[in-house]
Amino acid sequence: MVRELSRAAYAKWVPVIGSEPLPMTADYDHAVRHHMIDLYEDGGELRALIEMLVEDEHLLIENVAVRQEHQGRGIGDRLLRHAEVVAASLNIREIRLYTNAAFDSNIAFYAKRGYQEYDRRALPSGRIAVFMRKDLGERY
Repeated sequence: MVRELSRAAYAKWVPVIGSEPLPMTADYDHAVRHHMIDLYEDGGELRALIEMLVEDEHLLIENVAVRQEHQGRGIGDRLLRHAEVVAASLNIREIRLYTNAAFDSNIAFYAKRGYQEYDRRALPSGRIAVFMRKDLGERY
């Protein structure tokens, strides 16, 4: 279920980068046991998910996946706000995430929601990862 949703959500990026993005090849057997994965359902249909884990003193969003036919309907916003609530419940004041530098729309989406780029790194695969973070301050 988690694997299938992630593969469907990220399929649009295959032609952009010429291969499957990391969320399409992730070890979800491991992730469902060791990460927090919250599902977004509507009308009994799984439409999206967010995968998170606590690292050092921040919450890392490992994956936000929204089925392509449901993108642009505010589900990603809801999932990011949910991550903020999760972080606050753990007394964590910073959220981090990363995305592929080729995914311009993802970078703009996160920036519009208060995430700031703090690093870019070349990965062994030859891809460039863009690292972003959001300081939650005293909001929660």
